[in-house]
Parts: sequence; C-alpha cells; structure tokens
Amino acid sequence: MRWATTEVLVPSTVAQIVACLLLVAAAYLGRNAARRLAERSLSVGGLDQRSQRISGTIIGLSFPIFAIALLWIGTGIANGLVLPSRFLEMVASLFTAWAVIRFVSGIAGDTALTRFVALVAWAIAALNIIGLLDVTVEALDAASFTLGTLRVSALTLIEGIFALGFLLWLAIALSHALERRIQSISDLTPSVQVLLTNLSRIVLIIVAVVAAISSVGIDLTAFAVFTGALGVGIGFGLQKVFGNFISGIIILLDKSIKPGDVIEIGETYGRVVSLGARYVSVTTPDAHEHLIPNEDLITQRVVNWSFSDQLLRQTTEIGIHYKSDPRQAMALCLEAVADVPRILKDPKPACWVRGFGDNSVDLVASYWINDPMNGLMNVRSDLLLEVWDRFHTHGIEIPYPQRDIHIKDGGIPIASPSAPDAGT
Repeated sequence: MRWATTEVLVPSTVAQIVACLLLVAAAYLGRNAARRLAERSLSVGGLDQRSQRISGTIIGLSFPIFAIALLWIGTGIANGLVLPSRFLEMVASLFTAWAVIRFVSGIAGDTALTRFVALVAWAIAALNIIGLLDVTVEALDAASFTLGTLRVSALTLIEGIFALGFLLWLAIALSHALERRIQSISDLTPSVQVLLTNLSRIVLIIVAVVAAISSVGIDLTAFAVFTGALGVGIGFGLQKVFGNFISGIIILLDKSIKPGDVIEIGETYGRVVSLGARYVSVTTPDAHEHLIPNEDLITQRVVNWSFSDQLLRQTTEIGIHYKSDPRQAMALCLEAVADVPRILKDPKPACWVRGFGDNSVDLVASYWINDPMNGLMNVRSDLLLEVWDRFHTHGIEIPYPQRDIHIKDGGIPIASPSAPDAGT
C-alpha cells in the first residue's frame, strides 16, 4: 500500500495511465482503418506464398503497430513538455516486444528462432522497464578489446550479429522478389534469367554483409590486410569453386545450355533442371538427379540434343531372315513407325536395307521426334513392339545366330568301340 501510494497513486503516474488507456483505446478504435491502409499498401494479390505470409502478418499487426506509434508520439510530447513519461515508455516497450515476437513467429515458422527472438525481445523490454537497459548497454560496450586501430566490444558483436541476420533475411527476400520479376519477363531467355537471378542474389548478399559491418561503426579499411590474405587463400584453396563459378557464368552468357535442354555428358543423359553457381542439375529418365560441376561442361564434350531445336532423328536396326521378303518387311516397319504416337509424320520416316549380315538381312528404320526430354529408349521400345506384332502376323522371321561346322574325315582319329564285357 505504501508503494502504491507513493509510486503509483500519484498525479503524474495516474495521468500517464489515463493517457495510455486513451491512446490504446484510440488505436483499438482505429484498427480497422489501419488494417485497410495496410491492405492497400501491401496488396497480397499476385504474390508467392512467402510474400503473402509476410504481408498477412504485417496486416494482422495493424493494432499493435498503431498503438506503438501513438504511445511513442505521446512519449515524445511528454518529453518535449518536460512531463513524466516513464509509464508511457514501459507500455510502449511491452507493445513493441509483443509486435516483434508476433512478426517473427508469423514469418519464420521456426520454433527455435521464435523462442530466441521472444527471449531477446522480452529481456530488452524488462531491462527498459526496470531502468537497467542503459546500464546494460554501457557494460556490454565496456567489455571490449582492441586489434590495432579496431575496437571490438560485446555490444558491437551483438549489434553486428543482429544487423547481419536481419539484412541477410532482407536480401534473400528481395532476391526472391527479383527472381519472380525476372522470370515474368518473357523476352529474356531462361539462361539470361538464371544469370540475372544469380548475380542479383550475390550482389544483395554482399551489400547486406558490407552494410552490417558498416552499421556497427567498423571501418572497412581495417580489413584490407585480411582481405588480401583471403584473396591469396581463395586463389589456392578455392580455385575449383571459383573455376566452377566462372564456368557457370560462361555457360549462361553463351547460352550453350539452358533449363529444359536434354544433354549427354559422359555416361549421364537427362534433362537440365536448373543452372546453379557451382553445378548444373540434370535429371535422368529414371529420376536420378546428377549434379555436374560447371567446369566439366566447359572442358568435356557435351551432346545437347535440343541446342538449336527439339527436333531429333533416331534410327533403329532390325534384322530379318534371308528367307523373308525384305520389301514386305520394310513396308511393315513403316506401318509400325506410323502407329507410334511420339514419332512425327513430318519429316517423313524411312526404312532402308543397310546390308547383308552373317545371320540376317539388316534393315534400319529412320524417324524423327520433337520431345527428347521425354526419353529415347521408350520410343525405340514402342517401335520394336509394333514391328514384332506385324512380323509375327505376316510370317516375317527374325533369325537366330547360325554357324555351320564342317568336320573333315581323317582329321581326328576315332577309336573303335571295344568288345562288350562278357559279364554284362
């Protein structure tokens, strides 16, 4: 009762409590107007899921943000009139911590990160309420050490970590927005879109790191020696990484490989899914994903089945018995080609006699497809099944390998059979 009488139930505190109630009530009554203003400023139409989640979280915080703005305005007016404002600052700190926690939990989706931010926000609010925030800041700033002309304190490290985390998150969010914008430009080829996306992401991350270092008052010239040593280390230790990075830029600039192309390198055949800064993702027809270093695509021989267009010519060899009619077999092969859905009618398929083999008359069927990304072996399999059915229906034989063995008389002595045993 004595504390309530001397600290709370005094005119200055009562006036601040009344002012807080009025300001919070005004924020509550004006929350609908604030929400409509936020919805107009942050339109959720046409955004991806991540941007919609961020916009929805900010719109849902219209009331606490409006209340924080009014409380800090009231605090500023009280300070300007040399009036007590301690209670106003306490309430404003609590609303700020509440808004920060709700914002992070709404966009992060990470329980550990949300708990960490909640702990930090409530700790700052508690220190501010009990009047120890300035003392804590001074203590953290006093715990420091000097490296040459560079002074590093605990406060500097904490500020740098938080600034770096926020700026990196902002840079990644901006890079996703730029990626969507670049991909919506139909005049750009897929390779140029990937190049611009990767370059913009790298530039934004570098700017975020530099801005975080500068925001805590660290002079970047102090890192001149460190960056020189880092450059030497990169030259020797990370030459493969940078070689792949430069190779990736070359691939994007000369447009030799782009997403959607069907390529073959070494024993790997598949469709290019994405182009990265270090590797190219290729998915094979059996759904195996290979990550091929960019440098391999520059230094090795690559077959791009869809470099200039998707049109691809295939040939399938077919053998028939010497007793069968080759002209009839060729006509049946062309009928089989016409019944495979993926084989094009134009250019026109053809069938020829390739030669007379040891065991068969060798035919070759030539045809065209325009979707190599859907596989090549399945087209050949469908064609051979159609040929099989027609050959069996019309009596065209597919021969087995044959060998004639000649045994010369007298070449190998043959022993006469011995007389049978009398006891048998």
